[in-house]
Amino acid sequence: MTDNPPGGPRLDDEQFRRLAGYGTVEHAETGRRLYVTGDDTYDLFLLGSASVDIVREATTIEPEHRVYQGRPGDFLGELSLLTGQHVYLTARVVSAGDVVRVGAAGLRRVLAEQVDLADVLIEAFRARRDTIRAAAGNALEIVGRSGDVAARDLRTYVAQLLLPHAWFDADAVPGIALMRSAGIGEAELPAAVVNGTVLRRATPGALAEALGLTYRTDGRPADLVVVGSGPAGLAAAVYAASEGLATVLLDRSGIGGQAAKSARIENYLGFPQGVSGESLTRLAMIQALKFGVRIFSPCAVTDLDLSEPRRPTVLLADGSRVEARAVIAATGAQYRRLDIPRWAAFERAGCIRYAASELDVRGYEDQPVTVIGGANSAGQAALSLAARGATVDLVVRGADLGARMSSYLTDRIHKHPAIRLHTGAAVRDLLGTDTLESIVVGRDGARADRLDCRALFCFIGADPVSDWLTGVARDERGFVRTDGRSALPFQTSAARVFAVGDLRSGSIKRVATAVGEGASAVSSVHAVLADD
Repeated sequence: MTDNPPGGPRLDDEQFRRLAGYGTVEHAETGRRLYVTGDDTYDLFLLGSASVDIVREATTIEPEHRVYQGRPGDFLGELSLLTGQHVYLTARVVSAGDVVRVGAAGLRRVLAEQVDLADVLIEAFRARRDTIRAAAGNALEIVGRSGDVAARDLRTYVAQLLLPHAWFDADAVPGIALMRSAGIGEAELPAAVVNGTVLRRATPGALAEALGLTYRTDGRPADLVVVGSGPAGLAAAVYAASEGLATVLLDRSGIGGQAAKSARIENYLGFPQGVSGESLTRLAMIQALKFGVRIFSPCAVTDLDLSEPRRPTVLLADGSRVEARAVIAATGAQYRRLDIPRWAAFERAGCIRYAASELDVRGYEDQPVTVIGGANSAGQAALSLAARGATVDLVVRGADLGARMSSYLTDRIHKHPAIRLHTGAAVRDLLGTDTLESIVVGRDGARADRLDCRALFCFIGADPVSDWLTGVARDERGFVRTDGRSALPFQTSAARVFAVGDLRSGSIKRVATAVGEGASAVSSVHAVLADD
């Protein structure tokens, strides 16, 4: 418990008065609850003369506890004010006095009109979320087995969206205790406890619904729908919203796309010491929220309705229709799987992974692992695993590691004593009982080698996620064409649909390029909307 709002900058007296001008003054008596756990939404409150306890309410598992106390001069709220997540803490007045309520519309005006206030609020919201994630983790509790794919999907989702939560290993004493107290059976893992309600065999989609993060309309028509939240989609959403377009961002799984799974990006402008893909995309998400982008994830898009030429409509898996004046497709591509025996079985066991995030590489210290692929993502994964003490076999089909990988990565890989390079090679077989124990690597015309391996990290090729783009021209591999002679930059065969990033035919597979395409496509969107 802390006595003051956790972390982040504070408002000075002049800023407090200026922010108060966007709200209405109310008198709050002792005991009044300004917002309550489970509410769909809540408002920003400035504390004039009142003091307020922010509490995590009691559940059947945990007693009530105070997270912090807000005092006169403070403001209440954190990142959920922007994400739309259901309220998970209760604000209870403990000393009567005046408060100023700033509603959602007022807060949007503040963020758009008052630069210094926006800076204070956004940084405070971000810092408070980081602190509250630990202090109020029992608002969301996840229990499962660390090697289970479904459990890792849940953990990845909540980490990408910065959701306060606590993780319990089902094989450890605290996890066993949680399962007993919540009545969770072995066959019901992974499970999530949301404000005392148990979600059995939980998925990111079910969890998002319980938290209020699935798509719902707020009655405002969208100018632009961006589908896909990798660097290209995030950039498009940020630039569109910052230029006044009502923007909705949808993603089928989480935030960040393949970039969020990169261990370290060192050639992205402005980060001389490098930045993890996870950190970069988290910052981009907060930036998008600042400008008013409405983000919904997971939110699976299944189709595109072009029957009304000036109103392309995105269709969701739950039957919802999201109409807009324009659409930017940024659904990217997904890594391929190898067509070898038992691949799916080892994938379900958690031994095959397609990312090298902190969560994915954890637990492989001092273990033999294999990375497949010859591009930057594979190189970053190999170096990240080796830095943790793993022994890494890097398997590359081509004869030259530098053909598709940046030289700064190839130089380090060649010199790293814990990385063994296998060029002109391919994985032929996977061996083990319940978990992966070794792999067979072969070269054309040469004897195959058996290598110890506890986990395989796969970064080979990519197939476009383009099946949902009904009526839009694609090349023979499924990538979206944007090369029409009369088209605006990034315009597809559909006048108000644009494609950016890895999804686009002929794109350069780099984070910086994707960001540039996403931002540039917004100019083309403005051009077509000018005809309305």
